[in-house]
Amino acid sequence: MSATPTSFRSDDGVWIAYRCWGADDGIPVVLHHGFGAGADLDWVGIGVVGALTAAGRRVVALDARGHGGSDKPHDPARYGEPRMAQDVVALLDVLDAPDVDLVGYSMGAVVALLTAARDRRVRRLVVGGIGVAALELGGVDTRALDPDALTHALLTDDPASISDAGAAAFRGLADSTGADRLALAAQASAVHRGQIPFAEITVPTLVLAGRDDPLAPRPETLAAALPAGSLRLVDGDHGAALHDAGFREAIVAFVGDDAA
Repeated sequence: MSATPTSFRSDDGVWIAYRCWGADDGIPVVLHHGFGAGADLDWVGIGVVGALTAAGRRVVALDARGHGGSDKPHDPARYGEPRMAQDVVALLDVLDAPDVDLVGYSMGAVVALLTAARDRRVRRLVVGGIGVAALELGGVDTRALDPDALTHALLTDDPASISDAGAAAFRGLADSTGADRLALAAQASAVHRGQIPFAEITVPTLVLAGRDDPLAPRPETLAAALPAGSLRLVDGDHGAALHDAGFREAIVAFVGDDAA
């Protein structure tokens, strides 16, 4: 499934690529991928875009800065999930939609939480691939995936020197997709560690996690911390959960139709 790519310039001059599918009207479902991936890998390839458009939804998926078709600066100051949340807000301005449903996975889930806390245009929210670390650490679980180890894995010219299995997996992903490893390393060094204002996220929110995902421990605690949170578990670890049929079914069922 393909769509014509387009882009907008964020407020700091970085060009952000995005694509749209489905009807031109209706409330969009905006999709934000995880670290090292992109719209194609996390949303098109696993069938989420197709399932949503088959349900009659308008779908918009962006490539985060440093990823896919977007600009890839190498300065860590241009990264971090709060900076990416500003990009999502800018995208909503471009779409000129009064309401959106927002779905994020892993890094994108942290971006989605930060966006929903500040922008009242988000009416429903799905956050996948994260757990209690969003409460305790302010983002992805750096206890399970150390940012320093990840940065080393992305920057080293000797993959044999990578001793951390999780970091090695992300290096393998970067190599397989031809990603800009310097850009990814910049994001890895800028990962969000501040508090997320959960009390401000009052919209219905689905926490969606793989049962065997080491990066999403105790997702039930995260769901309970959200004023209107609920939980759905699917089979698989951090990568495999995306491919479980229940993953896309849960997203489609939760965002439902685009009736207000």
